[in-house]
Amino acid sequence: MERTIMIKGVGVVSVKPDLIVLSMSLKSKDKDYEKSILLATKQVEELRLALVSVGFHKESLKTLDFDIITIEKRVKDKDGEYRYDFDGYECKHRLKLEFGLDTKVLGKVLSAIATCSAMPALSINFSVKDSHAVSVEILKRATQNAKQKAEILCESAGVKLGQLVTIDYNWGEIEVTSHAKYLSSSKECASTMALVDMDIAPEDIEAGDTATFVWEII
Repeated sequence: MERTIMIKGVGVVSVKPDLIVLSMSLKSKDKDYEKSILLATKQVEELRLALVSVGFHKESLKTLDFDIITIEKRVKDKDGEYRYDFDGYECKHRLKLEFGLDTKVLGKVLSAIATCSAMPALSINFSVKDSHAVSVEILKRATQNAKQKAEILCESAGVKLGQLVTIDYNWGEIEVTSHAKYLSSSKECASTMALVDMDIAPEDIEAGDTATFVWEII
């Protein structure tokens, strides 16, 4: 019977953010399908123009997803029975703007959005530009962590660590972002600009992942 040892390796890194990720959510609604889409298109164009006014290219605003759904409302008829009636079409549009970590630029962006009639809901994340390099380092550390654990256990048990048999990893995307700060209105944008003017420094981001290794025991 083959003797093996299974170890879960844990890799964790702490990195300084160098990227601001501003996510924006827009909604538009109308009883007419085409009008609801036209409203959504107008909102996005107003948002793009607001960003262009503070130095960004129109193409800097990226679409994350776009969806249109049918809205129904619950109403009571003359007999006291409830039913659902058509109440229009709602467009939901999520967009993203990324730029280097510069809180003064963030202040200009928030100021432009605060005066924009589109009025998107916002969330602000801090991330890193080279997330791939961070992911690679995390996996290296997970591998080193697993091997170190395996060697300690084998030495303590009076056996030797043999050949590596398998590596089990889910290949999911490693998230290298801070917790988001949500802003739901132009008023919140204006109040947040006061904090941005203080040249705030976001805390380091901690990210990690795991992988499972199996070695022979000699």
